[in-house]
Amino acid sequence: MKDYEPLKQSVKFPCGASISNPIAMAPIAVNASNTDGTVSQLDIEYFKRYSKVAGLIITGAASVNKTGRDNKHQLGVFDDFQVEGLKKLAAAAQKDGNKAVLQLQHAGRGAQYAKDIYGTAVAPSAIDFPFLDFIPRKLTESEILQTIKNFGDATRRAIQAGFSGIEIQGANHRLLQQFFSKYSNRRKDKWGGSIQNRMLFPIAVVATITDVVKKENAKNFIVGYRISPEEIHGDNIGYKINESLELIKQIAKYDIDYIHISLSTKYNSGPANGEESYANIIRKKVADKIPVIAAGGVFTPDDALNCLSHSDIVAIGREALIEPNYATKIKEGRTESLYFSLQETYSKHLTQK
Repeated sequence: MKDYEPLKQSVKFPCGASISNPIAMAPIAVNASNTDGTVSQLDIEYFKRYSKVAGLIITGAASVNKTGRDNKHQLGVFDDFQVEGLKKLAAAAQKDGNKAVLQLQHAGRGAQYAKDIYGTAVAPSAIDFPFLDFIPRKLTESEILQTIKNFGDATRRAIQAGFSGIEIQGANHRLLQQFFSKYSNRRKDKWGGSIQNRMLFPIAVVATITDVVKKENAKNFIVGYRISPEEIHGDNIGYKINESLELIKQIAKYDIDYIHISLSTKYNSGPANGEESYANIIRKKVADKIPVIAAGGVFTPDDALNCLSHSDIVAIGREALIEPNYATKIKEGRTESLYFSLQETYSKHLTQK
């Protein structure tokens, strides 16, 4: 019988918090919240259902302000009146002793709901992107500073709500990545141009959030950062892995507890013509001081086990939705029933197609 013991081991973060196993539920948008961003009963029932799926639950993106909302049913963390509902959500997600972190996001040019309300979405630069049917409005200096503060205020609310931590969404072409990308960021002021300037916004967000955690005296509070390791779309190059490593080096100077790598491909994928995976390249950069989360193409327990040769924590998405007891079944040695539930679901899906 195969030894899945590594998938049962606890993981400790630099802040002192621990999770019971190295499995995380990847951030998946529920899109069931009330139109004012407050938690709905559907949100609560969803997280109750998946409270045993992993040691770490990462919520879908919660918007830190109204200009960053990407749809009208997105979870919100931009006002104090939302805290009461967030308390119920945090309790539901953590009811079985696991940890849950609230992902904080500003969608930038991708804020479709904000665009519908305000007529446009905001971005680092006003560029006519070929994939948008509008030109986003360039953020002003005061709006940039206010957005940085919004991330800090959202962190305070997450602490008040009882979450075990937050994850900063710096990936998936959202606002932090847009500032870091030389394709999206054409600014001529201190927020754009050189890599040092393009890093300024995400670093300021990290600094503000970690400062809030200290001021709130939030012990063992997890702060994670999600990053897309490269932004390359044909001739449009936002940044490459060497620039990502520089950003990671800078944010690692703050009290960051993990780096979460967002990949559209498999967990072991890496730069073109390279021999190492993105995850292992980044692991070397943080010198084993900060846990690295990787995902992509993790289906079976064997996949999860193999992923641990590239990362410290493995994140599951579709598989989590299919099997709410993913981590529990591995812990209890019920891997055969886990294989069956996954294969049965995928077989039905393929048959229906």
